Amino acid sequence: MDPAAPAAAFSSAPLGSQMKKRAYVTFLAGDGDYVKGVVGLAKGLRKVKSAYSLVVAVLPDVPEPHRQLLRAQGCVVREIEPVYPPENQVQFAMAYYVINYSKLRIWNFLEYSKMIYLDADIQVYDNIDHLFDMPDGYFYAVMDCFCEKTWSHSRQYSIGYCQQCPDKVSWPTEMGSPPPLYFNAGMFVFEPGQSTYENLLKTLRMIPPTPFAEQDFLNMYFEKIYKPIPLVYNLVLAMLWRHPENVKLEKVKVVHYCAAGSKPWRYTGKEANMDREDIKMLVAKWWDVYNDESLDFKAEDMVPEGETCMRPLIITAISENKINYISAPSAA
Repeated sequence: MDPAAPAAAFSSAPLGSQMKKRAYVTFLAGDGDYVKGVVGLAKGLRKVKSAYSLVVAVLPDVPEPHRQLLRAQGCVVREIEPVYPPENQVQFAMAYYVINYSKLRIWNFLEYSKMIYLDADIQVYDNIDHLFDMPDGYFYAVMDCFCEKTWSHSRQYSIGYCQQCPDKVSWPTEMGSPPPLYFNAGMFVFEPGQSTYENLLKTLRMIPPTPFAEQDFLNMYFEKIYKPIPLVYNLVLAMLWRHPENVKLEKVKVVHYCAAGSKPWRYTGKEANMDREDIKMLVAKWWDVYNDESLDFKAEDMVPEGETCMRPLIITAISENKINYISAPSAA
């Protein structure tokens, strides 16, 4: 694949007008309880007064009652077809990862010029609409952590190296260049585009699947245009005990309930680390949003199709390792 291909794909405007149409997007498969996560996310975005709608990319196996529930919460439901890796190549860290390749379909949502993807087990606790205003042509996401055992196949894990604490264990010179920055694909800012979409599917057919499925694939594909954003935009709960020095809970805007046992709608507190007081607080915080009937969708909450709320650019500089902000009015 031409390394310049993804960046080139971003240069073509997917819309037939100058209007910048934006939305949040999540992904849902099957008839299980993840629909609760999507309902919670929709209500969370309303609580922080986001100006943009939530699009839910659903696979055909999502039952109609779940779709109706999502529409009743103001979500835009879009059915997509599954995307599978090459046949018989499904050796992943988690068996269910195979279906996550279907997330690639969201690059074909061409009516939107920019979208923010959020996994269904994420909750937004502060307005993040300003991320739409970051410079075009890049893929933005939060760096991941290499400290869990599911990374035991990697060079990073073998020497105890983690990009979340690069000064703790330096990358050995005898191992060559350090690996490129690697992001968690539970939350990212991207630009749909026809050529990007087609190239993603074409490249998928040529690249053997790797342990972290579509996350590894997206990291490979967008490596040249990836820009890291601060941890506050995707706090993976394991960071609380793996890298507590990097976490300031009072500043966290987005919480990712992806640690084993942490799904609020399944929470028992019995799994490893789930009896921590900070975990209990964050689970209770999720339920406060989910159970708040005042956050249920009402007609006046509707974001007119094709409209958006354009705000002043509030992010002024991006470097390879940090993002700088200037103050701006809240998204009321």
